[in-house]
Amino acid sequence: MKKWILLLGLLLASLPALSAQRLKDIANIGGVRPNQLIGYGLVVGLDGSGDKVTSSPFTGQAMINMLNQLGVQVPPGTKIDPKNVAAVSLTATLPAFAKRGQAIDVTASSIGDAKSLRGGTLLLSPLKGADGQIYAMAQGNVVVGGAGASAGGSSTQINQLSVGRIPSGATVEREVQTALGDGEFIHLELQEADFTTANRAVQAINKIFGADTARAVDGRLIEVRAPFDSNQRVQFLSRMENIAVDPADVSPLVIINARTGSIVMNQAVTLSSCAVSHGNLSVTVTNTPQVSQPNPLSGGKTTVTNQADIVINSTGGKVVGLKGGANLSQVVNALNALGATPQDLISILQAMKSAGSLKADLQII
Repeated sequence: MKKWILLLGLLLASLPALSAQRLKDIANIGGVRPNQLIGYGLVVGLDGSGDKVTSSPFTGQAMINMLNQLGVQVPPGTKIDPKNVAAVSLTATLPAFAKRGQAIDVTASSIGDAKSLRGGTLLLSPLKGADGQIYAMAQGNVVVGGAGASAGGSSTQINQLSVGRIPSGATVEREVQTALGDGEFIHLELQEADFTTANRAVQAINKIFGADTARAVDGRLIEVRAPFDSNQRVQFLSRMENIAVDPADVSPLVIINARTGSIVMNQAVTLSSCAVSHGNLSVTVTNTPQVSQPNPLSGGKTTVTNQADIVINSTGGKVVGLKGGANLSQVVNALNALGATPQDLISILQAMKSAGSLKADLQII
């Protein structure tokens, strides 16, 4: 772990300063966005690994409805409990400019108690958008990346068996109109709001297409004057999205995942002069049962007592001094010199931030 953290710090410290990036890499065209789709369906053809109707009654209900729609009349009160059927939720992403007949991928996730979707086939199911309208129809064979087997009360499993993909499993049936701008203007939306980056983007666009072509509305939105003709507008956007822009310098940031102990620092993190001491204190408490047995014919009772032993071990902590303006590699080297674990690093960085020596924003997720 220590070697890995040290290598990560040296690698990040050796990275050059941010270079110019294409405008398409730091901004999006307003209105050009994907849409999420969701649906419900049945996966059939499973090898006895499907839902149990007793615990997943909606699977039996869905089967009865499907059979009725296909002209098969199920007598009232008939118990349907096939073990080769599983109810699944379907999710897909409808990309921008998707046209009718275009194929998109679908993810099928079990919502019952099915043990596996491996080898199953999804029956024709609608995919709806947030407005409740049907935008695609899904059907196809489910591909599961995991594997598993069980016998004699023992089982083994690799990866997930209750989630699978259907490549190109849905066909778009309804289009979402995407307008490239409003009237003579289109809008650029920076992925990260920053006044400096917005100003530099405006200057770069105006340098290529002429003054007053672009203007910044705020730190994220840029308004750009574009041709009315659709073909000319596409050509204009093609040229504009490849313009090189120097983004603003990143702000120093330290992100800590308190649940996993992961710590990520960018290369802008520095320290002011400080001294850090790190030591370990361990307390061990052990209980030793002791039995008191009375003499024969004495009439006494056997009693059990506990003898507690407490041992305290204190390891002397090292004191490491850091000069002002220390960069990321020096920070990582110093923390590793202390022999700190990821959990120790969290406490040390929080203490540095409280003392005012850590020149970075500290985010705990």
